[in-house]
Amino acid sequence: MKLGYGWILFVMFCFSFLPSKLIAGKAACHNPLFGNCYGVLHTCPAGCPTLCEIDCRLCKPYCACDRPGAVCQDPRFIGGDGIMFYFHGKKDKDFCLLSDSDIHINGHFIGKRSNKGRDFTWVQAIGILFDSHQLYIGAQRVAKWEDSIDNMLIELNGMRIRVPIGEGQTWWSQEARLNIQRQTETNNKVRVKVEGLFEIEARVVPITLEESKVHGYDVTEDDCFAHLELNFKFDSQSEKVDGVLGQTYRPNYRSRVQMAAAMPIMGGADKFASSHLFAVDCRVSKFGIIKGGSSREQRSTVMK
Repeated sequence: MKLGYGWILFVMFCFSFLPSKLIAGKAACHNPLFGNCYGVLHTCPAGCPTLCEIDCRLCKPYCACDRPGAVCQDPRFIGGDGIMFYFHGKKDKDFCLLSDSDIHINGHFIGKRSNKGRDFTWVQAIGILFDSHQLYIGAQRVAKWEDSIDNMLIELNGMRIRVPIGEGQTWWSQEARLNIQRQTETNNKVRVKVEGLFEIEARVVPITLEESKVHGYDVTEDDCFAHLELNFKFDSQSEKVDGVLGQTYRPNYRSRVQMAAAMPIMGGADKFASSHLFAVDCRVSKFGIIKGGSSREQRSTVMK
């Protein structure tokens, strides 16, 4: 009897480690300039076991959602000042994430009503305005998640962009100075860059059954709420940059969120609200204002 009990404990002990190994994600450096690190696979850290990034300079994995400029989860932001906060917005609405004289970024929020009196929300798509261009990056609605299928839609000026299949493959527009590179075999993770303006890493991820149970999302089988996780890097901002995320890059910005709260929430949804994903009519819009303070006529809606 004792032997049987001991054997059961042994089996439970051994196999208790298998799930973490099976679900552990891998990541590699995609920059060939870092020869000693390029292509080397690393196991993702415990904080983000299934999806992480690699710092090619240090050749170490890190959780992208913990870096400044991150927008992840039920929107959890890491500001340019390094301070974490939540901005829930409202489902099926658009909000200004960043607005400056030469770039404007709106986010489209999806979600569902919770029994706690607010919407659970996620960023489903972003609309980026720069120069005379409109760039759309969005997660397509899917019922059942499959990693092997392209779940990201990218459009430039209303035309769909199809990045060649294969990790590391790129698409380039000389006119827009836009470079898009696949970071995985499918289009679920890309790096988008406009030289001298911004760089964005965008990933499409679903709400898993485990997340749904833990947080009470009550996700059903007809929609896995595929959404974007984003990392922004901006090459230059004016001192008047604004938006939910943009304001945190101002040199004189002081966060108003309650840091001691379990979930520090950024308010002010009304002033960040936009009428459309490509509208620049939010109250904090700076798009079209010449750097230095003088202004020119702004475009209230760029795309109808």
